[in-house]
Amino acid sequence: MNGGVTDGRVGRARWASAVLAALGLLAGACGTSQGTGPGTSAGTSAGTGRQSGAATVQRSSPAATAPATGGSLVAGRYQPLWPFADEKQARDWQESYRSGGHQPWHLDAERTALSFTQGFLGFTGVDQVVKRTVTGGDARVSVGIRGEGGGRPGIAAVIHLVRFGAGPDAPWEVVGTDDTTFSLTTPGYGAVVSSPVRVGGRITGVDESIRVDVRATGSARPLGERCCVAAGGDGVPWSATVTFRAAPGRTLTLVASTGGHVAKVERFAVTGVRVAR
Repeated sequence: MNGGVTDGRVGRARWASAVLAALGLLAGACGTSQGTGPGTSAGTSAGTGRQSGAATVQRSSPAATAPATGGSLVAGRYQPLWPFADEKQARDWQESYRSGGHQPWHLDAERTALSFTQGFLGFTGVDQVVKRTVTGGDARVSVGIRGEGGGRPGIAAVIHLVRFGAGPDAPWEVVGTDDTTFSLTTPGYGAVVSSPVRVGGRITGVDESIRVDVRATGSARPLGERCCVAAGGDGVPWSATVTFRAAPGRTLTLVASTGGHVAKVERFAVTGVRVAR
């Protein structure tokens, strides 16, 4: 009888020890998850660059890295390229719009895409909206040039825009382009760069002449430029090295363009990077 009681107490003691050990392991696992979850996720996406799940489309605006100086990412993921340098500028516009209807074109994805193309990039000949797809706060606007002899316009680029900020009057912001036969894949989207920067991608075409500009919101002229890089073939790599001058931490728009067959600019691609501190 005493032996049975003793064995029962020993069994209960062992059971209690096992439970405590299991609880300790669970607590340790929870602590690890809280410390590494979000940070690890952001770090992984930063390494993906401009990769795409589609075979023929390379997106210039996937999940990005860290915020640009003095601002934040658009929708927590994208580099703010134009027209606003940061979320504060977007909020300031919202206030002016609510009080006096200032610059209502910021609420139109098509007009924003054309203003970016013609005003910011200076591609005045690209003056057509060929296609528009809007899903909630995300838009793709295909801009192009007039077709020869009144034919169908040719697409120069598919511009990716995202609503910047909160509310039904959050303005559209350009965050990149979706690239097909002419891509800009180096450096990766959201990468930290310094001068000189190596720029490159792939191109399909004949007798192409690629120009590269380094631009930033608030600057009327390019901060750096390189012209011209001869290229051609079927999905052939191209590359160039560009020197620029920009403040540390600033968000830059790298622009590659080609043309000269029927128009000065027939195709272009952009990506967003940040200047090293």
